[in-house]
Amino acid sequence: MISIRQRKGIQTTEVSEDYVTQEENVKLENKLPSSCTNRRLWTILSFAIGGTVALCTGLLTSVYLATLHENDLWFSNIKEVEREISFRTECGLYYSYYKQMLQAPTLMQVLEARSLRSSPYVEHTVITAEGKSKIAGGSMHCLLKILPRCDLCHIHSPAIGFHGLIYDNKTESMRTVNLLQRMNIYQEVFLSILYRVLPIQKYIEPVYFYIYTLFGLQAIYVTALYITSWLLSGTWLSGLLAAFWYVTNRIDTTRVEFTIPLRENWALPFFAIQIAAITYFLRPNLQPLSQRLTLLAIFISTFLFSLTWQFNQFMMLMQALVLFILDSLDMLPAVKKILNLKSDEHIFKFLKAKFGFGATRDFDANLYLCEEAFGLLPFNTFERLSDTLLFYAYIFVLSITVTAALAVAFRNLSDSTNQQSMYKMGEYTIALKPETAYNLIHTILFGFLALSTMRMKYLWTSHMCVFASFGLCSPEIWELLLKLIHLYNPKRICILRYSIPILILLYLCYKFWPGMMDELSELREFYDPDTVELMNWINSNTPRKAVFAGSMQLLAGVKLCTGRTLTNHPHYEDNSLRERTKAVYQIYAKRAPEEVHALLRSFGTDYVILEDSICYERRHRRGCRLRDLLDIANGHMMDGPGENDPDLKLAGHPRFCEEIKRNLPPYTAYFTRVFQNKTFHVYKLSRNK
Repeated sequence: MISIRQRKGIQTTEVSEDYVTQEENVKLENKLPSSCTNRRLWTILSFAIGGTVALCTGLLTSVYLATLHENDLWFSNIKEVEREISFRTECGLYYSYYKQMLQAPTLMQVLEARSLRSSPYVEHTVITAEGKSKIAGGSMHCLLKILPRCDLCHIHSPAIGFHGLIYDNKTESMRTVNLLQRMNIYQEVFLSILYRVLPIQKYIEPVYFYIYTLFGLQAIYVTALYITSWLLSGTWLSGLLAAFWYVTNRIDTTRVEFTIPLRENWALPFFAIQIAAITYFLRPNLQPLSQRLTLLAIFISTFLFSLTWQFNQFMMLMQALVLFILDSLDMLPAVKKILNLKSDEHIFKFLKAKFGFGATRDFDANLYLCEEAFGLLPFNTFERLSDTLLFYAYIFVLSITVTAALAVAFRNLSDSTNQQSMYKMGEYTIALKPETAYNLIHTILFGFLALSTMRMKYLWTSHMCVFASFGLCSPEIWELLLKLIHLYNPKRICILRYSIPILILLYLCYKFWPGMMDELSELREFYDPDTVELMNWINSNTPRKAVFAGSMQLLAGVKLCTGRTLTNHPHYEDNSLRERTKAVYQIYAKRAPEEVHALLRSFGTDYVILEDSICYERRHRRGCRLRDLLDIANGHMMDGPGENDPDLKLAGHPRFCEEIKRNLPPYTAYFTRVFQNKTFHVYKLSRNK
């Protein structure tokens, strides 16, 4: 199993125009310069300093995360196969397509698809209605170049370039899949072309070009969060505080250093840019040119976000809901987004069961329900966020803005008489800027999403940094609070909006700087000898056209490190693939050997990999182990002490993954063990049954 072990032997101004409601504060702050020219120079200087700090903060965050990744795995020293194994689950699957694109001998072969279809070196798979395949074409030649340092990653398929992605028959056995249509891997395609075009091959390895691009996107991500907070508050000090909170709460704001190729790490930086652009676009009195440029930024960021994440439709739905709510309060127009219900059917089943709309025995829904990442947000998350003062500041700002929003909503929805009476309240008049209202609804919806599903907390916690820092530096927030407690004074507002963020920054530096330095000095090493041994054996002892069955997570690594054909994989957003995965997973159910053999051979399986960590799983409670989910879906009683539903029956056969290891004749007639170590058991399927 994968493990990590210790190494051995080795002053502030506004971004744009001020609002009329801020005139008193502006007058106070403008007393510092002695003339209009000086004020303009002060504005330019402040903007230059704030922009420089934004760029430096983003770059330092990127370097910090990249250093943690290197120190955690000793990535520069381990073998290529170990590097690839470190891309766990679907991360390895995505990276394999980047690797596949780079294996084309020339850039023209990467870009050309039509000519490859008629090439004698390309094998074409035609799937009939009965699910059988015919292989046509010439003999296989080793035309592809091996990547630098790739001592185990050989060339296994003549399907290269776009042709290999559009007509892929390696990811799912006995099927030809258009991967560009099925998966969000355009970024891998673009990056592979960029690596070939740029004159960098002699200076940086492909894997480093890939991971450094992702860490570079983190710099853009943090910069976008910084700018959003700056736009909302009017001071870049707010952006600096947001960036500090993002880094000090790294455990809850990002997981990029250990799941680098994950789709969200590509998409969230563009999502943050979109939010920043919308925040700026909602400001009044924008010049026509500024409006057009901002709309262009919104369009490009939304397009790139949608292109890079398979769950983009749900985020767009959230965006539409935010705009719909604001439109209902006479603030903004609404938008619409259509969902692909068939591809995302398992998500809706999961949500239905999660929120108590009936119990389910659906295998896919229970697979999600039993994973910790899809459970409720743990309470210790709030303890960590409170330790950095982020949660306290967030609740403080949220309470004030929600109060203001409710007052504004009541005013907007009331009749004209009530509106006039509220306008006559003088110093107690409450106003809420459109961009503030937009981010308020945003953070509330993301909060509900994160509370219900832990994996979605990364959307909320990063925006929490923005929203909390904005509130502490916002003159409107302090003005409203001071008026409510009858202590309003423009000087007090100026003091509070600058002194409190500075004190928090000093606190964060004092408390977390030593720990961050210790993190950077702690050196560890990637260590997973069993998986390395398995990949070595597959490369050396199995045909290149061999088809492998097993768990989704492991097979992604098999494809990346060996190039063998798979029966199933972790990209779960396809209904037929989900059905196929459930069928393959019968190797961990109570089924007869001939039934399991027939199921696996129906997918063209040559070898099946059994994992002790799944067969004898103890990580999950009873009822959530994979073998339990299969038993329930098959109508069988679960193992071990505990209750079973009354309609569940005893299985007629023992558990396949346990019984096959006894080498009894009913099993050896169909399966021959060809490899085993402490973690994995590989069996070859007979073809004459």
